[in-house]
Amino acid sequence: MKQLFWFLLAGGGGFLIDAGLTHVLIGAAGLNPFPARVPAIAAAMAFTWFVNRSRTFGKSPHSLAVEGFRYWVVGITSAVINYAVYAMLIYRTPFLQPIIAVIAASIAAMAYSFFGYSRFVFRHRNG
Repeated sequence: MKQLFWFLLAGGGGFLIDAGLTHVLIGAAGLNPFPARVPAIAAAMAFTWFVNRSRTFGKSPHSLAVEGFRYWVVGITSAVINYAVYAMLIYRTPFLQPIIAVIAASIAAMAYSFFGYSRFVFRHRNG
């Protein structure tokens, strides 16, 4: 239960970074909603890696390079799922506010990322 709590906390913080930066980049910087997500997702991923490594799952039994690569693989795959849902919603419902699309996309990617991080990145031999 503690692991799920920290995962949700990391994801919540990542979501706030993603949504906030997307909002700023669209509104203040005038970027298109699609390229605005790229740096927002990258910043969110860096934050979640730190929290997931230090609190949620603990350091993996792998070297930092292997752990980082595995986290990147799961994170990028999750980001592709996230971005695909976001793009689909923006294209299919042009009246939808981008923040609503960010919420839906984040929820869609959450289960995948938890499974990937817990089973592929941070899995310890005894757990």
